[in-house]
Amino acid sequence: MDSFSTSMDLVQFIGKLGDLKDEHYHMMLTVSALVELLIEKGLISRQELERKAAELDGLMTGSPYPMA
Repeated sequence: MDSFSTSMDLVQFIGKLGDLKDEHYHMMLTVSALVELLIEKGLISRQELERKAAELDGLMTGSPYPMA
């Protein structure tokens, strides 16, 4: 843990990580609720959603992070 200059830096880092996990959970919950509502209202089908997700996933060629 040489990258953390003090124990307090480590505590702050862990706190920020916890906050990010909470934010991620709430964003995914909102997206899931929106998808379910769109499907329930007949605006999209699960198959359309799956096709679009596969299409977008296919656009991701390689890693978005450079490997050194």
